[in-house]
Amino acid sequence: MSTGTAVVSATERDEFNPFLAMAEHFETAADHLELDPGVREVLRTPDRELTVSLPVLMDDGSLKVFKGYRVQHNFLRGPCKGGIRFAPDVHVDEVRALAAWMTWKCSVVALPFGGAKGGVICDPRELSQGELERITRRYTASIMDILGPDRDVPAPDMNTNEQTMAWIMDTYSMHVRRTTTAIVTGKPLTLGGSRGRTEATGRGVMIACREAMKKLGMRPEATRVVVQGSGNVGGIGAMLLHREGYNVVSMSDMYGAIHDENGLDVPDVLRWLREHKALEGYPEATHLDNDEQLGLECDLLVPAATENQITSQNVDRVRAKLVVEGANGPTTVPADAILENRGVTVVPDILANAGGVTVSYFEWVQDRMGYFWTEEIVNSRLEQTMVSSFNEVDACAKRHQVSMRTAAYILAIGRVADVYRMRGVFA
Repeated sequence: MSTGTAVVSATERDEFNPFLAMAEHFETAADHLELDPGVREVLRTPDRELTVSLPVLMDDGSLKVFKGYRVQHNFLRGPCKGGIRFAPDVHVDEVRALAAWMTWKCSVVALPFGGAKGGVICDPRELSQGELERITRRYTASIMDILGPDRDVPAPDMNTNEQTMAWIMDTYSMHVRRTTTAIVTGKPLTLGGSRGRTEATGRGVMIACREAMKKLGMRPEATRVVVQGSGNVGGIGAMLLHREGYNVVSMSDMYGAIHDENGLDVPDVLRWLREHKALEGYPEATHLDNDEQLGLECDLLVPAATENQITSQNVDRVRAKLVVEGANGPTTVPADAILENRGVTVVPDILANAGGVTVSYFEWVQDRMGYFWTEEIVNSRLEQTMVSSFNEVDACAKRHQVSMRTAAYILAIGRVADVYRMRGVFA
């Protein structure tokens, strides 16, 4: 008898488990590197995981307990670095995967950081500003023992922003009895933030698109772009691509997508979003469901929303020649293999969206120096880092005759493994 509840097989669950996806890419690269089994176990195992319960006084006077996580994946190359997300579907395997991806991402672009990630299970849409502040401060106080400019430096992620980082910085500073701006990145400029930080991830995605298109002989003015997402990565990435002459034909948010075959007026779309908080009702385009957007005819697809968007169930509808991953883990392992077999070039997340952590590193450096750079210097150094890293991954892919994703993992894991061998085992 049918209960009306969808049944998800174990295989399907595995496909959507981001930690298992990270582990599979890790093993593929480790095989190419011929890593020792013991070294593999060290590098794929998180160094530290912390789960905390957060009692918070709500606006109505009730007391509610939230759950938070902080996973520090690896300290070998330096302090851990990684965002904090607030979302109702946060789970520990997701946080583990994101922390590991941060390790490989920092290594790909040669930053002196390891990877971490944090999350709190909550729905920010249902919380007041005061409740969000109390959750943030309690979470910070609960994980303070493992934070610090030389230990672990958080940053914004999904549903967190510069205000969240200001609360974390203030809470940490009050506990240690000194203002410590380098404890977080992605802060407001007035609290030691870096110019260019807000646009950094989207700018890095734009640079990755440009460099990949050079390799493929594609021209911006002849390129139709579908951008999945319209937030800090998708929205800014779309704007920068639009300015570079690309024909952005579709954008989306969590409620739906818009499409115009002749090209969207991206500045007007973003103005609408600022005023209405959603793409719904935008009058100058056709409205689509989110699942329809991935099937649009285009040359370049930029998934810049969240994990597990291109899957074995919808990859056959993807018609792009080039996929540049703005989000973390947007393509599942089976879907990635299908795209590779079809000859679709995929610029992987740990390279394509590394602009954010690169400028976070610049912010951390500026805070520690007490000397701040102009936006032109920040953008110039970001450009140099992204172009150099793209070329290193491309050369590695050609050398090993593998995809850019596998090449990025080979490069990243190889660098961390070299540091591990050099430092040795503390016993």
